[in-house]
Amino acid sequence: MQAKIHRATVTDANLYYEGSLTIDEELLEASGLMEHQKVQVVNINNGQRLETYLIKGNRGSGTVCLNGAAARLGHYGDKIIIIAYAHMDPEEARRYKPKIVLVDDNNRVQKIL
Repeated sequence: MQAKIHRATVTDANLYYEGSLTIDEELLEASGLMEHQKVQVVNINNGQRLETYLIKGNRGSGTVCLNGAAARLGHYGDKIIIIAYAHMDPEEARRYKPKIVLVDDNNRVQKIL
């Protein structure tokens, strides 16, 4: 695991957008995740899992929006976990410390582990 944003709250679902997950720019920076990076999204409310890529949302907006087909797998208010993985050789993996960003119900950073 490279990084994760834990228990983010879905703020919108836009079926008619061309796919991806829009995330507040502040959350991207806090987690070290990048725009266009592939992630896994785990919906705590319904158990759905999907893979998509990230796009940058407005800074400070708290936006976590499921777009395109992903909009069918979650709803406003659902809690999700956003996880990015990285390829590493065994030695690098032993030294690597992933960032885990804990957020409140408004998707504001509460703690970085």
